[in-house]
Amino acid sequence: MSHIFWKQLSDTVFGNSVSTPKIAYDGTLPCLLPVTELLAEATGLAGVALAKLRGQASDEVHVDARLCGLWADTSYTPIGWVPPEMWDPISSIFKTKDGWIRLHTNAAHHKAAAAAVLGDVSNKRSVGEVIAQHDGEELENLFVKNNGAAARYIRWEDWKMHPQGIAISRAPLVEWSTKSAPSSDRLREFNYSSDRPLAGIKVLDMTRVLAGPVATRTLAGFGAQVLRIDPHNWDDHGVLQDTTLGKRCTGLDLKRADDRAIFDGLLAQADVLVHGYRPEALANLGYGPQALVAKNPSLIDVSLCAYGWHGPWAKRRGFDSLVQLSSGIADICADADGPGKLPVQALDHATGYIMTACIFEALRQAQQGKVMSARTSLAGVAMMLSQALGASQIDDIARPVGDADYDDTIEHSDWGDLQRLRPQMAISGAPMRWDIASGNLRRHHPHWGE
Repeated sequence: MSHIFWKQLSDTVFGNSVSTPKIAYDGTLPCLLPVTELLAEATGLAGVALAKLRGQASDEVHVDARLCGLWADTSYTPIGWVPPEMWDPISSIFKTKDGWIRLHTNAAHHKAAAAAVLGDVSNKRSVGEVIAQHDGEELENLFVKNNGAAARYIRWEDWKMHPQGIAISRAPLVEWSTKSAPSSDRLREFNYSSDRPLAGIKVLDMTRVLAGPVATRTLAGFGAQVLRIDPHNWDDHGVLQDTTLGKRCTGLDLKRADDRAIFDGLLAQADVLVHGYRPEALANLGYGPQALVAKNPSLIDVSLCAYGWHGPWAKRRGFDSLVQLSSGIADICADADGPGKLPVQALDHATGYIMTACIFEALRQAQQGKVMSARTSLAGVAMMLSQALGASQIDDIARPVGDADYDDTIEHSDWGDLQRLRPQMAISGAPMRWDIASGNLRRHHPHWGE
């Protein structure tokens, strides 16, 4: 079977093509786009990057493509309790005068922005009535002006000619940079050969739904000390059961002097910083690239944004569901009822594994004394996926989740017991496992827990 995305993925992360991992396919998710192949190859990319770090060959990486699709939906099943609803009622697609628009109101401040634009947001019907009276671009601009999150429906052919679509098409999927400072003595001499290859690696996680947390969850699965930091007013409602696995979670407000002092101490000891802030947002808090170098010259910095790092929309808020509507994916997947969508949030998950691969590669480069940073975007992954329309060679639909797909271990989460899916990736000599159960945000003190 051909590997649809492999050359582009491996070229952009490693600088050249490398051998493919072993990927087992047993059907695909139902979609016109090769979603399962994207998820499997992005996962395999992370696996091969870790194998290279460990001095292993690509064929020592095994990926179960069907499990990749299941993990991209949800990675667990609850035992005797009901999971919280992931979506706010008006995080949905609405008909406008001239097309469609999607709102994202899961976060309280995004819902407040919606109220500033629309007035009454207490129920979906009243929201729909207001939206139907306006043009999509007009509403989209109002949401952006009010620091909200929304995206109007753009056809694939139009997105390719849109200034932001053009900017994305001209940029590499991953942008690498090298710092002038050498890597730390510890990372130059670090031994990744154990069955917990990242044990002792310190990762500061400043990411939220969903791509960044997927990356840091993967690092935790191989033993990294992941410390997630959130402000005191943030909640990833409905996804924490998936995204906090393996992590310690604390709360800091970087606008407060005492919390900044704590963060600076954590930052000075970190090996890797992973963040999903919009371009310049971290710099506005006083932690731009130069400030990070000053505080920790050997820090590996890997980040993502929604709409790319260049172009007129670079600073725009966005999520997987919004990028799908903007970037032509909703058009490609549309039916008679209107815009379509991917069967899972594949942009988030694929981007997360691409970020993981970048971190592994940066750790490998650190052994040569280099300090590398990387950044990517959901829209870049969306562009790559859309350009692969019609490339799938698999006709069968993957069977649904079953009892055999779950690990036998019972996880005692903050919400109740659950069963977790078996890992979708295996690397010889380094099995994935998580030492910390999933739980609520800000449940740990802000230190590395040594």
